[in-house]
Amino acid sequence: MNILDKLAVLADAAKYDASCASSGADKRNSLGTGGIGSTEGMGICHSYTPDGRCVSLLKILLTNFCVFDCAYCVNRVSSNVRRARFTVQEVVTLTLDFYKRNYIEGLFLSSGIIRDSDYTMEQLVAVARCLREEHRFAGYVHLKTIPDAAPELMAAAGRYADRLSINVELPTEGGLAQLAPEKSQPRIRAAMGDLRWRIEEAGQARRRAGRPRVNPPKFAPAGQSTQMIVGADGADDRAILATTDNLYGNYRLRRVYYSAFSPIPDASARLPLHSPPLQRENRLYQADWLLRFYGFGVDEIAPPDAGGMLDLDIDPKLAWALRHPERFPVDINTAPKELLLRVPGLGTRNVARIVQARRHGALRAADLQRLRVPMKKALPFLAALDHHPRASLDNPARLRAQLAPRPHQAGLFD
Repeated sequence: MNILDKLAVLADAAKYDASCASSGADKRNSLGTGGIGSTEGMGICHSYTPDGRCVSLLKILLTNFCVFDCAYCVNRVSSNVRRARFTVQEVVTLTLDFYKRNYIEGLFLSSGIIRDSDYTMEQLVAVARCLREEHRFAGYVHLKTIPDAAPELMAAAGRYADRLSINVELPTEGGLAQLAPEKSQPRIRAAMGDLRWRIEEAGQARRRAGRPRVNPPKFAPAGQSTQMIVGADGADDRAILATTDNLYGNYRLRRVYYSAFSPIPDASARLPLHSPPLQRENRLYQADWLLRFYGFGVDEIAPPDAGGMLDLDIDPKLAWALRHPERFPVDINTAPKELLLRVPGLGTRNVARIVQARRHGALRAADLQRLRVPMKKALPFLAALDHHPRASLDNPARLRAQLAPRPHQAGLFD
């Protein structure tokens, strides 16, 4: 099989992994000046940084052979799919060729498990080592690590990669035991904890060193991330968000990614016949942002008495506001930042603009429009110098009907 045929197979096999964003990574200058890299085809995925910049990554598997038999995975050992395997040098060559043509800004490399975890991890590390040391590659590298690999291999991966990730796969230990019994949630969590310790230790060493001529080596400076499959098991949104909150709190993850389960050929009878609604994945991402940036807790987003599932018709912040009309209206001229962040339609940038603008005088409704506040969604929950929502909050059901967007209008982060 030639390299282009391998690329077609292994790029397609990598499409199920969503955790490939390059947010949080700086250019690698520690390799010296003049290193290769600055910033459509098979294997190129587009990701977005927090500032809205679009970056392109070569997203491939080293191989789709795998000794594991996870029921939800198209590359499981019992799956009847076309198999392929890159050599280390082939991945290096593809990455450099794509980079020099300015098709990509970095590499996202994952793999099925071949032979055993240590052998597979050695191959992944060998790719990153060759790129960094032999070719002075200064672009972004994200490695998908393997929880059961030896600690020294994980340490080596962090020296060469900008970001590392370990997939928790499913939200609950019960779901993992049912659908992927060869994997262990305690082992996955232990590996995440080890990565957190190494990342924080490297960061502290660099801070202690200040700015000497030679800085201490970096270790995965863009942190670690993970991915959960949504809809393959019976976990509801509340369980998913509880796991997410735990991962952010205990392991300082940069991102948790959600991937809606997609039916696969020759699927196990233990799996659902259909994918969950894509809107469910969208709502989980919105809820994720509320946890990370808006000060919400899991119980507020998915209360215990609400059935465990997020509302698919409206975003979770609006759903919370409609459940708590007594908390509104919020006065934009006096309310603290934390309360403004809970107003539907107000994002972190909107709130920052409001806080800055009101230092120079009381704000009116027209000022909000100039600050690019989404007026239809926000005004029913806000009070300004010349505006009060009056009785609009007295009937949450009617307000919900007015604000519920049509499917094509639903935004991602409000």
